[in-house]
Amino acid sequence: MSDNGYVSVRGVSSRGVGRAVGNGAKEGGVGVFDRMIESGHEQVIFCHDRVTGMKAIIAVHDTALGPARGGTRYKAYASEEEALVDALRLARGMTYKFAFTDMPRGGGKAVILKEDGGADKHLLLRVFGRFVQLLAGRFGTGPDLGTSAADMAEIARETDYVWAIDERFGGTGASTPLTARGVLVGIGAALNEVEGTPDLSGRRVAVQGLGGVGGELARLLAAAGAKVVGADLDPARAKDVAGELGIDLSEPDALYDADCDVFSPNAVGGVLNGHTIPRLRCRIVAGGANAQLATPQDGRRLMEHGILYAPDYVINSAAPYAVIGAGELGYSSERLDAAVEGVAAALELIFRRARAEGRPTAEVADRIAEERIAAAAQLRALAPGTGAAPRAHQP
Repeated sequence: MSDNGYVSVRGVSSRGVGRAVGNGAKEGGVGVFDRMIESGHEQVIFCHDRVTGMKAIIAVHDTALGPARGGTRYKAYASEEEALVDALRLARGMTYKFAFTDMPRGGGKAVILKEDGGADKHLLLRVFGRFVQLLAGRFGTGPDLGTSAADMAEIARETDYVWAIDERFGGTGASTPLTARGVLVGIGAALNEVEGTPDLSGRRVAVQGLGGVGGELARLLAAAGAKVVGADLDPARAKDVAGELGIDLSEPDALYDADCDVFSPNAVGGVLNGHTIPRLRCRIVAGGANAQLATPQDGRRLMEHGILYAPDYVINSAAPYAVIGAGELGYSSERLDAAVEGVAAALELIFRRARAEGRPTAEVADRIAEERIAAAAQLRALAPGTGAAPRAHQP
């Protein structure tokens, strides 16, 4: 154990969630190893700093495609169990997202537990950065829900493995503009599939969440001639965006009942479920939020309700280009523009295959991603130094 209370081994930290018993299962519930095995995660690191009280979970899902990359979320959770589930779910989504890019990276995610009366956020971020540095590049990060490009500058004071840092500090800036552009292109692809044209003019789009990607998307939609109705849990932010763009506003829960062409989730995940899907009055769901489906079955539920779903990790796949492509890999602006347009091509592939197979788009997207990950894992298994080939004799 180090002075800051960090204990970790490859696979899972020895700091468990809940009371551990016998074989690593949690007494009264599912153990961490069980969750990892079920979802294919390679490593989970539980981080705690005894001086500041900082608590964080870093989940590494799959590194067949390359070292794990994913955002850092700062959020108040009802329990440590909820935080773990969120980290695992989001890390898996990042693996699948990278499978739809040309970047040699795998999926990971981090969550910092926001607690009432806790230490200053800037201090927590710096301490968290030290844990990221200890992983020596196996995991790298950027902004996510509750963190910003300015926050990444704090993390960067302690680690080399953080990107999308505020431009004032020499970084590439926020990822939201490129992400929103990709979502806009994806909405056009979905409209083309359903209506035969990607034209947004006159289309009614319900935008859930008006901060970050949602706010930028609302601007792009309004500029393209769409009729936007928005909602946000922050009334002041919703009012500001509506005043700037001249869009209509809805109460957050009432947005599910809005009569629209496109319902666009751009806030928290898990919003598409057995309670909300039957309320939707749209033909398309396409938005920038991560992990929009509450359960895998909700993808099929959308299809059964006659709603075309643009899988979240595909339609928002411009995001890692803004963070990793621009920040870590040094991609040119032309290559980033191509990545935005690539969102439409990826969705068109999924829509065609879903149509041909009569399957939900979410299932088809998962299958394509899994095929690509398996192919990469096979290539890695055959590479020298992995046990598949003998090493050269060392004198």
